[in-house]
Amino acid sequence: MDTTYNASFRCFRGCPGSWSLYDVIYTCPTCGGLLEVVHDKEALRRHSSQEWKQLFAARSGTTQWPYGSGVWRYKEWVAPALDDANIVSTCEGNTNLFWAARLGEQIGLPDLWIKQSGNSHTGSFKDLGMTVLVSVVKQMMAQGSPVKAVAAASTGDTSAALAAYGAAAGIPTIVFLPQGKVSSAQLIQPIANGATVLALDTDFDGCMRIVKEITRDNSIYLANSMNSLRIEGQKTVGIEIVQQFNWQVPDWIIIPVGNLGNISALGKGFLLMQELGLIDKLPRLVAAQAAQADPFYQAYRQDFRQKVSLPAQKTLASAIQIGDPVSYEKAMATVQRFDGLVEHATEHELANAAAQADLTGLYTCPHTGVALAVLLKLVQRGLIQSHHRVIVISTAHGLKFTQFKMDYHEDQLPGVEAQLANPPIYLPADVDVVRKTLDRYLR
Repeated sequence: MDTTYNASFRCFRGCPGSWSLYDVIYTCPTCGGLLEVVHDKEALRRHSSQEWKQLFAARSGTTQWPYGSGVWRYKEWVAPALDDANIVSTCEGNTNLFWAARLGEQIGLPDLWIKQSGNSHTGSFKDLGMTVLVSVVKQMMAQGSPVKAVAAASTGDTSAALAAYGAAAGIPTIVFLPQGKVSSAQLIQPIANGATVLALDTDFDGCMRIVKEITRDNSIYLANSMNSLRIEGQKTVGIEIVQQFNWQVPDWIIIPVGNLGNISALGKGFLLMQELGLIDKLPRLVAAQAAQADPFYQAYRQDFRQKVSLPAQKTLASAIQIGDPVSYEKAMATVQRFDGLVEHATEHELANAAAQADLTGLYTCPHTGVALAVLLKLVQRGLIQSHHRVIVISTAHGLKFTQFKMDYHEDQLPGVEAQLANPPIYLPADVDVVRKTLDRYLR
């Protein structure tokens, strides 16, 4: 395969200028807007769509470094000039599509699938973007960059991914977490991987403001999703979904959103496939928000006439408890380009949707519960119909949110009526009592 491809940073709003992926730059110097990674499409078109499909199929499952990764399988479309020796990978991606047959049967949707992005090294989809960012930083440092550490504000999953990949690369990492708003399972991940963990007395948006100031010094590199390198890795989830369906495009994809980088990335992957001729249609995309933190939904309701920022209220879906999303412009453009929708879900709706899915064999995080609750609403409205193929992207593993599940089944979640609670039954060690109890439950 030809390796004369290149990619560079350019302004998302279209201002002139181009910058190397190895420059320390996050926003456009002219307008202050976000950057995006732009690939040389003419060079990529030197190979036919069939040749790309064959290449990606040949790399799937390989042990040849680094192509066994579900991100680096698509290296020419991600960071083509990166030296393989500097790639930091945990074989991320390659996550399964769960055919949710029982759940689909219950809601009248036989072609329902759950993309299990939480079945990854650190238990969330954030690994897809972090492998790219940390690999680029490793190459920058090898080339003599002044960068000596990488930092991110996080509601949990970003910090876990950054710390793990930083540890694998031998690069110091710093994470800024809002005190008391991250699960224990998420908090221990960056601690265990040796990150410097700063728990600040604020929310995510407050952490984000501080990390942006700290990283003005080019010795500390910013790893949040406003850094477009993350988007390049995260866009591969859409490419992988289509490859798993033998290059057939689903009708709908529903994804939970907070800082809005993930839906932007999803759209970017689909547009690249379309431009290179691998697909001939686009799915409809749905951004699912928690009603307690729904600025994107509020902006959508106003036809995106202006960006909405608001104080994010406490939500069970803590990773998307964000009131001032950084990637708003990119997400807005994506929703409009993909004939998309934005919908929200209450705490009651997300918790019960997660429980319903669990009873059919899944084990869902609360953020996936948001997406499932939104799915139920769209089915009930008739927007999503029985003949549609629908993908719900599960963004994290349910084991990161054990307390959420325990509290649900003990009916201890504020604002939630646990309609499907299944608490343990405490009995004496008496066979007759056990038999009578089972008779009641198994009738």
